[in-house]
Formats: sequence, structure tokens, C-alpha cells
Amino acid sequence: MSHNTAKAIWDYLKEEYAGDERIRSMQVLNLMREFELQRMKESNTIKEYLNTLLGIANKVRLLGTAFSYSRIVEKNSCIIPERYEASIATLENTKDLSKITLAEVLHALQAQE
Repeated sequence: MSHNTAKAIWDYLKEEYAGDERIRSMQVLNLMREFELQRMKESNTIKEYLNTLLGIANKVRLLGTAFSYSRIVEKNSCIIPERYEASIATLENTKDLSKITLAEVLHALQAQE
């Protein structure tokens, strides 16, 4: 209430709710930790698991930090249950995992599902 102009109020609210650089970096660190700790449960579908990972990645991007889809592809190829290992092995043998798209991985795994 002590601010006189709309700009001053906006700046105050932006600082109060968005936080400073230190707060944003801590939020990014927490999200990255959450991303790394994610594991696919046997009851989850591929789509549910990838939506969870994409949700975390989008939150990181909203905070101004770059987050590539190749990171999601890497994590997905390492953490999925055994029943999908044949699909991942086929993808690894036929394509370069650094250039494969998330959609290709999703389609290959959903085909096996």
C-alpha cells in the first residue's frame, strides 16, 4: 500500500513472489534433484512417466535455465523397467542417442507397451 504507482507495485510484487536469483537457483536445484530421483513405477505407463519428466523440465525452463530434451532421452534410456530394455537396445543400435528425438523414444516404447 505504500507504493504510489502501478510500476512500483508491479516491481514489488515481482520481487516478492518471483524471488531473486538465489531463490530461483535453489528452485532449479530442487527441480533437478527431483528429476534425477524420478523412477518409473511398474504401474506407470510410458506416457505418464514422460509427462512427469516433461513437467519438471518445463518448470526448470520457466525459471530461466536451459534443459534439453536429450537429457530426458538419456534418463529414460537408463531408468525404465526391464520390459522395455529390448526397445532401448534397438534404438541404441540403430540410431545415435544424442540425436534421437523424444517423440521417437516415446513411440518405440509405446509400441512395445
